[in-house]
Amino acid sequence: MEKTTRQFFFASLHLFEKNLLFLLVFVCLLANCRTETVNPPINLPIREITDDLGRTVKLPETVDRAVSLAPNLTEIVFAVGAGDKLVGRTSYDNFPPEAQKIQTVGDTMNPNIENIIALKPQVVLVSTASQIETFTRQLESQNIAVFVTNPNSLDDIYKSIHQIGEIFGKTEKAREIVEGLSKRVAEVESEINKAKNIKVFLQISKEPLFTIGEDSFLTDLIARTGGVSVTANVATAYPKLSKETAFVLNPDVIILSESEDNLEPNDVFKNSPAVKNGKVFKINADIISRPSPRIVDALEQIARHLQK
Repeated sequence: MEKTTRQFFFASLHLFEKNLLFLLVFVCLLANCRTETVNPPINLPIREITDDLGRTVKLPETVDRAVSLAPNLTEIVFAVGAGDKLVGRTSYDNFPPEAQKIQTVGDTMNPNIENIIALKPQVVLVSTASQIETFTRQLESQNIAVFVTNPNSLDDIYKSIHQIGEIFGKTEKAREIVEGLSKRVAEVESEINKAKNIKVFLQISKEPLFTIGEDSFLTDLIARTGGVSVTANVATAYPKLSKETAFVLNPDVIILSESEDNLEPNDVFKNSPAVKNGKVFKINADIISRPSPRIVDALEQIARHLQK
């Protein structure tokens, strides 16, 4: 090959390499831009998990962006070691303290759907079916999964912990948490005298008078501590009672879910054995109302009060 011909060949090859490099960089940039607009990326492996409504929820193998729409779910996410995966939470989520650094997306019952979509989560965690109908379709149209938990007993709370652990790839940590909680519950149950058959009224709010019913996990909690909820057979989880209905309940113990508007029993109980004998106790509302790991703290407090 003559010298001039060789020079032309290598010059052309060099120009081709430069153009090829430019093309590759351009394609990579274009691919990245496209990836950012799709959530979740369509090429990720998908797995399926069944939620508490029996729905099959499709999730990517790795979930690293999630929004929690309930304080108890936020607590569980942090407990299993996935708090750094939360990009959104409700204004009520105050535990653990680190949760308050996460961006809010409204309150539990009225989340801002636009804010949620803007955060590009792969999954939104919901506490009960009551939240789901209004926005599930909007989120799923954006390739955002909705996972519902709906615990009605202590065992259901354990299940929620396992579910959250599975979602974030923290199954071992979730198992450790449940084993630790189960051990504490077993210790309480071994020490109580269930023969006492103590009649318990749990007051959620004084006016109007709300309590717990047959579908509440707190009804199960009271039974495990040696008590019997006097509203255990009332339909729904958190019924509102009339004064006439409440008057005949005559509880031995009243437990107040302590909040600013619920610091004393409703006046209808002024002649009950609970009030006359000073058997009125308060438990922090956040601890007793949230089906999270801290619910065992509430169980231990209830047991101490009932077994005195």
